Amino acid sequence: MAAKADRDVEKEYSTSQTVAKLRRLADCLESGKPFEIMIDGERIYVPVRARFNIEHERGDGEEEIEFQFVWDIEEQR
Repeated sequence: MAAKADRDVEKEYSTSQTVAKLRRLADCLESGKPFEIMIDGERIYVPVRARFNIEHERGDGEEEIEFQFVWDIEEQR
């Protein structure tokens, strides 16, 4: 498998798109299945054993909450 290029993409979705993606994610988490999502033209496969964390940032008059899944590339195989 060829190494993938580094990437840092941020994509905004409408409320209805976000709800649909979160529902699919919740279904996958509950059933113990990997989650697949298309982000900016690339299909991403999140393995079942991915670690989940929530990050909160505050500064410059803004607040941000990020729901993150983190996994080693080797876990994807």
